[in-house]
Amino acid sequence: MNNTDSLIIVGAQWGDEGKGKVIDYLAAGADVVARFQGGDNAGHTVVYGANIFKLHHIPSGILYPGCISLLGSGMVVNPLVLLEELAELEKRGITTANLKISEKAHLIMAYHQVYDRGNEELLGDNKIGTTGRGIGPAYADKALRRGLRAIDLADIDVFRERLAQVLPVQNRLLEYAYGHEGYDLEQLVEMYRPAAEKLAPMVVDTSRLLTDKLAGGKKVLFEGAQGALLDIDHGTYPFVTSSSTVAAAAGTGSGLGPQCATRVLGVMKAYTTRVGEGPFPTEEKGEAGVLLRDQGAEYGTTTGRPRRCGWFDAVIARYAARINGLTGLAITKLDVLSGLETLNLAVAYECGGYKTPHFPSSMTDLQQCNPVYETLPGWDEDISRARAMAELPEAARQYLEALEETIGVAIELVSVGPDRTQTIVRPRTFLSHWCGD
Repeated sequence: MNNTDSLIIVGAQWGDEGKGKVIDYLAAGADVVARFQGGDNAGHTVVYGANIFKLHHIPSGILYPGCISLLGSGMVVNPLVLLEELAELEKRGITTANLKISEKAHLIMAYHQVYDRGNEELLGDNKIGTTGRGIGPAYADKALRRGLRAIDLADIDVFRERLAQVLPVQNRLLEYAYGHEGYDLEQLVEMYRPAAEKLAPMVVDTSRLLTDKLAGGKKVLFEGAQGALLDIDHGTYPFVTSSSTVAAAAGTGSGLGPQCATRVLGVMKAYTTRVGEGPFPTEEKGEAGVLLRDQGAEYGTTTGRPRRCGWFDAVIARYAARINGLTGLAITKLDVLSGLETLNLAVAYECGGYKTPHFPSSMTDLQQCNPVYETLPGWDEDISRARAMAELPEAARQYLEALEETIGVAIELVSVGPDRTQTIVRPRTFLSHWCGD
């Protein structure tokens, strides 16, 4: 297996770091883009010129006709939503012929969305803040060994048979726990038949496909969704997603071993955002937070919910670097900070009377933590036209240097706007090699 030219890209905050733009930019040099976890709760926005694409299941590589886009075995796929997503791309002239779906990817069913919304209602003030799209219940059914997989959907008769096995249990749970009348078997089969017909040719053994591509020296980009702090094991539990979002999941979620890639790029905003509930030490609830939200257009791609905004948190950045084994950083939305007189950078926490540079595991402890800030000068210049580090204002370069120093990982890419072209790649880095420089 030739993995030296392959790359894992993960979010290194609470998601929404701008991975879609970074993946789209780097997909130009990839032969395969493989998504390895999550479902349509993820939202990647890609902008080039007047074109804006909002992707949910489908990797950003779909916009390059010569690139294979792959939905891995670690994903949960809503066939009805995927059908709509494909139709929208095809309507806009984007070919979807190179989309492949793992036989082992699990399906999000209509009843999973009922569970998701019902659970949030039952939790009340203690709700997690999910998207309500059935992600968690689909992963729960996977663990309970009553899930349906893409290989089942590829044959409508097998789909009916598998659904008949699990639907009595699902209907009983829906009735007793949520007061829902449940679903009729044949109605569900007919609901999913169009998706089965469209998606069946795309369902393949993606593990073998990836192995063959890597053996042939092809470049594979492994795409993560959400962010490290939303990881089911290592995130701010219970305010997390339902899958493993860290780099180690790339192999498991795509059907390969842990040696599938040697490089891991962590994507971080130049500030911090979060959607949903849970502690957020650097959150700014006043004027600065509103300014970041407005200038950064911080609204969820999938839900449209306003994101909570705050200053860059180097404590979570160092934690994300450790649990992902980051070899490089991509810093996005640096342009959003233009016009701010000063910038705050959280280098440690003060928790219960003591100062720590480390991220706590206890959410009770985290809720009591206050950020310890270093203040740096801001800049007024419009940096959206910069295409090299030397073209950035001195204060912007100083800010990036401070991030590198406090995180301990080199910055290889900087985004200075939403468009593909508004990107700086540092020379003599792995990413410059990837891009052919």
